[in-house]
Amino acid sequence: MQPDGSSLRSRCGQGGMVTAEFAVVLPAVVLVLALSVGALGLAVDQIRCVDAASVGARAAARGDSAGSVTLVVGRVAPSGAVVSVDAGGDIVRVSVVAEPRVAAGLFPTWLRASASASTARESPDPQP
Repeated sequence: MQPDGSSLRSRCGQGGMVTAEFAVVLPAVVLVLALSVGALGLAVDQIRCVDAASVGARAAARGDSAGSVTLVVGRVAPSGAVVSVDAGGDIVRVSVVAEPRVAAGLFPTWLRASASASTARESPDPQP
């Protein structure tokens, strides 16, 4: 039995439809992938900000200068992070804020990784 010409044409037409559907879905898949990678990068930056703020608060509580606290925090924090140190009074506070680095154009401008840590200033050891 010979294949009917119309069934052959309909099978060929289906191939073009699948290509068109794939072309429509591909940008959505790429967008979801980019958002997922960006969100993962932001989560990693958030963890690094928390660690950096904790390290900075401990250094400030020991009595280190603001410059050395910023240097210590800069080693742990994400690149380009903004560090602020408030060492007035008996409580020291270190804040770290970082902009998204991966797929930053896809996220709103208010979305950023940030953390702050506060601790009591350590009293110096008494001299015997």
